[in-house]
Amino acid sequence: MSKSHRSRLLKKLLFRRAFVALLLLAQIAFIGLSIAFYSQLRWFSVLWRVIGFLTALHLTTHSQHNATFKISMVFLILLFPVFGAVFYWFFHYQTTTIGYRKRLHKKEQETAHAYGFVPDRADTASIENPDAGRLIRYLRDVSGFPVCGNTETEYFPDGKAYQAALLQALEQAERYIFLEYFIIGEGVFWDSIHEILVRKAAEGVDVRVIWDDIGSLLTLPTSFAANLRREGIKCHVFNPFRPFLSSVQNNRDHRKIVSVDGRVAFTGGINLADEYIGERERFGHWKDAGILLRGDGAWSFTVMFLQMWSFLTKTTEPCEMYLPPRTEVGEPVTGWVQPFCDSPMDEFSVGEHTYRHLIAAAKNYVYITTPYLMVDNDLISTLKLAAESGVDVRIITPHKPDKKLVHFTTRSYYRELLHSGVRIFEYSEGFIHSKNFVVDDSFGSVGTVNLDFRSLYMHFECGTCLYGTDTLANIKEDFLATQSKCAEITEKTWKTNPVIAFLQDICRLFAPMM
Repeated sequence: MSKSHRSRLLKKLLFRRAFVALLLLAQIAFIGLSIAFYSQLRWFSVLWRVIGFLTALHLTTHSQHNATFKISMVFLILLFPVFGAVFYWFFHYQTTTIGYRKRLHKKEQETAHAYGFVPDRADTASIENPDAGRLIRYLRDVSGFPVCGNTETEYFPDGKAYQAALLQALEQAERYIFLEYFIIGEGVFWDSIHEILVRKAAEGVDVRVIWDDIGSLLTLPTSFAANLRREGIKCHVFNPFRPFLSSVQNNRDHRKIVSVDGRVAFTGGINLADEYIGERERFGHWKDAGILLRGDGAWSFTVMFLQMWSFLTKTTEPCEMYLPPRTEVGEPVTGWVQPFCDSPMDEFSVGEHTYRHLIAAAKNYVYITTPYLMVDNDLISTLKLAAESGVDVRIITPHKPDKKLVHFTTRSYYRELLHSGVRIFEYSEGFIHSKNFVVDDSFGSVGTVNLDFRSLYMHFECGTCLYGTDTLANIKEDFLATQSKCAEITEKTWKTNPVIAFLQDICRLFAPMM
């Protein structure tokens, strides 16, 4: 990309961002002025105190929101009765959101049976991995995700290794290539993929790309979709950002999915942008991870993609059209895989419950890497109970943050976790973006779900649970290697002055809204 082209692109992106910001500010100003006007009326104060009380009552007794979110909202209503009540009712009971949820649920119901096109090995996996049995049954019985054998797995401890395997898989595509990412950014990484996609589309391969509009708002030109379509690549942007106050704008597609012919799939924390492969430095060294599935387990990611594609395009395609012929992957493989996804549009917090199951099942250790640590009381209690029960609980977080306020709030959780025996390490060389769990050398997960409220409750996410696979040893090895490049935080060393601690507590109170 030439310097002049980058300059033009930057100007376009900045103009778009400024225009959107102005429209949003105009709407907020209108609401604020309206409130200020009516607040001069005597009856207004009494009315809104009543409305604030009724809102808080409804929130605490009828809402299905997370308990930590409820506390944050009630606190906001107590502080600002008018604003808090308007905020709650406006953002959480919109007809657009309700319609969005119904349409998505319908598409998921139409395709849910497709997960069953590969043999489910949950019973066998539960026998061989009894400690993970509850998690296996939860993901299968509540969420419908099968446990798959006949699947090779390969773990990638960095973006370069992930990129090499991804390019090789794309080159071998014969029928279709499906890509779904939160962030796509023009640069070396995308260019290496784009060249293959164009060539494969010209050969007759069905190439489709989905990306999140907010995630890629500042990394892609507005002409990106049109350019892809001219090249024969089908594409769709998830939840286009519109400069209007709407709760649905909080629901982003944070998934990272690649499916090649239904036989090879990728997921993990890695997006298609240059910092993920070390071609662009952001916040020091960018540490991330991904995983490849080859065999029966890849099919689940194909179904996830087709569900999202059907929802976005408002079309219906029979998933069996894309089912690959079942063949053995080669030498007998050890272990089992259970891909899963999570939607903010249903009543199941699959990501959170998966993590709680993993922590609760640990007998000896649980090692966790996460870029953010802003979780509810249930997850905090699960971590503390594990550590207090003698489990070696270790968490790696970044030392150099990508979001300073989020990192500031993350550190507010250190005190009580350290007090319970949880060991916390900060990655000294830069920013760690991987979302990995490994437990007792026996099971774990690699995926897109961060330990924060947005990932756990607001975003579309995905991941893979692993039971008895050889790659678990690689994940553990990567964790320990990364730990050696970290500074350990201890109760003795972690001392903050009272003012900082107070500010962190305030930020923590509003963590569900960050």
